Amino acid sequence: MATAAASLPAMAMVEGRAMAQAPATTSREYYQLRRYELRNGPQTALVQDYFAHALIPALNRMGIDRVGTFKIDIGPETPTYYALIPSTSAETLLTLDMRLPDDAEFSKAAAAFWAAPASATAFQRSEVSMMGAFNGFPKLIAPKPTKRIFQLRTYESPSYAAHAKKVAMFEGGEIAIFQKSGLTPVFFGHNLAGTRLPSLTYMITFPDLPTLSANWSAFGSSPEWKELSHRPGNTDADIVNNITNLYLSPLASSQI
Repeated sequence: MATAAASLPAMAMVEGRAMAQAPATTSREYYQLRRYELRNGPQTALVQDYFAHALIPALNRMGIDRVGTFKIDIGPETPTYYALIPSTSAETLLTLDMRLPDDAEFSKAAAAFWAAPASATAFQRSEVSMMGAFNGFPKLIAPKPTKRIFQLRTYESPSYAAHAKKVAMFEGGEIAIFQKSGLTPVFFGHNLAGTRLPSLTYMITFPDLPTLSANWSAFGSSPEWKELSHRPGNTDADIVNNITNLYLSPLASSQI
């Protein structure tokens, strides 16, 4: 996943273009995706406790809701946990770690995680990525609180022009084909800062793995998708050079 180390010129270019194209009434969201690489043992319980009793309550007090927390079921480097935080303010997300300690309740509840000693760290490594929502899917949609799994997919492109083309495909028909095929979207985002740019990330949800497989098959055989994906310049060979695909399940604390 992209780290917050940031490619600021790239972030400004993509963000400026997206804002220029967005309708004046659109209130697009931003997303912070926090990734925690863990080891089996005390770290998993400590991070789950931090999510449930410190981070999410503090974010909710700040007016941030629909916070998602997940664990990787299928993918590299398990155990790995994620926290997905939406906001209409990029500044709020970028300054979270400076603002959270100002909340006395957070500081008390987060103490074991926040100040874990070097001899018993809370995680092996943490990464943060920042995203801006697509104009055509400007807000995160949380699924109904039923049994569910998620796919988190990242598409890397060989150039910024190719990235823009792939986003245009989604906004010009691919999202609608997703929905028609039962690939229920949660969010779509431009990756604004970090490594492996230019790229986009999206999340979709399903009740179970058999439904996931069946609905992807329906999507792949859709005449609308075949027509869209075979237009000149729209093929994966032209605009996508790598896809990362993770299967996630929500933690007990998740609001998504």
